[in-house]
Amino acid sequence: MAYMASAPFPAAAAATTATASVSPSPSPSTSPSTSGPTVGFDLDMTLIDSRPGIHACYLALAERTGAYIDADLAVSRLGPPLVEEIAHWFPAEDVAAMADLYRSMYPAIAIAATPAMDGAREAIAAVQAAGGRAIVVTAKYEPSAKLHIEHLGLAPDAVIGDLWAEQKAEALREHGASVYVGDHIGDVRGARAAEALSVAVATGPCSAAELTAAGADVVLAGLGEFPAWLAGYRPADRA
Repeated sequence: MAYMASAPFPAAAAATTATASVSPSPSPSTSPSTSGPTVGFDLDMTLIDSRPGIHACYLALAERTGAYIDADLAVSRLGPPLVEEIAHWFPAEDVAAMADLYRSMYPAIAIAATPAMDGAREAIAAVQAAGGRAIVVTAKYEPSAKLHIEHLGLAPDAVIGDLWAEQKAEALREHGASVYVGDHIGDVRGARAAEALSVAVATGPCSAAELTAAGADVVLAGLGEFPAWLAGYRPADRA
């Protein structure tokens, strides 16, 4: 069954291949000093619209294994770690192996199919233009996250994967992030655990009302609103 998006994907031009590479994540002792804030960004449904690539990968996994997977349902609830979704479709004893198989198939199927979200490049550039650092902190498997960043020519200062919800606070604290931007209530939880300002974008599975109820300090319709918000941001804005 072909994937029908509930909302139009960003323009195809956003997914043009680039040769940019992602630098290794610096340790706190080697992180460059900056005059602006360090801002963390989630990846799936915040910086990239990963629905078409993930949908195609789940269909391929179902064909490969003979298992039933409702790919439409799976991409409607992106955010939590892969193993949590895999557990809906495979016995517990097979989850780890199926997650490994999915990850092995992912680069050839999902990377080229995934565009950047509207405003993603501009949001990262706004942080860096203000003298700050933009880092990506995501629950996605880190090698896959870096492939997306490279393919789309995005240019964050660091990419840290395999962290979900409160676990994201580890990387946010390590890199001194004072703001974390994400689309899921799990991202709000991560920001709060790191004592960072939670800036939510209502571009993923969670509504603006849900993000507000979860404790987001700021809720934007999308990343297109982020540069203007950042221009007026002061550290004292923390709720």
